[in-house]
Amino acid sequence: QVQLVESGGGLVQAGGSLRLSCAGFGRTFSRDVMGWFRQAPGKEREFVAGISWSGGITYYTDSVKGRFTISRDNAKSTVYLQMNSLKPEDTAVYYCARSTLMAISTLGDNYNSWGQGTQVTVSS
Repeated sequence: QVQLVESGGGLVQAGGSLRLSCAGFGRTFSRDVMGWFRQAPGKEREFVAGISWSGGITYYTDSVKGRFTISRDNAKSTVYLQMNSLKPEDTAVYYCARSTLMAISTLGDNYNSWGQGTQVTVSS
């Protein structure tokens, strides 16, 4: 089982940027689809972005398209989420996860390894 550790969260003003990292330990995830999810207080967890094992295919939820970019460096066992033009509604705990499927899924049930999360707070 791979252990995932997120980092890079913090407090930023609206319009600012943050880069989240998700490092994998133990079993490599270089052949796995990876995803980023987020959960805001009082809301359900939602899919943010996903990336194929090669990095050649990415998928985003509509609310972050054009602002967020998911990428990966398999040699470093790390997945990234570059977040630009942040909005207060992006405030949430962000989680990375390893998929059990060969294709990107927006459903959390299709992911079986999760990090502990990193808090992102965007002030207005």
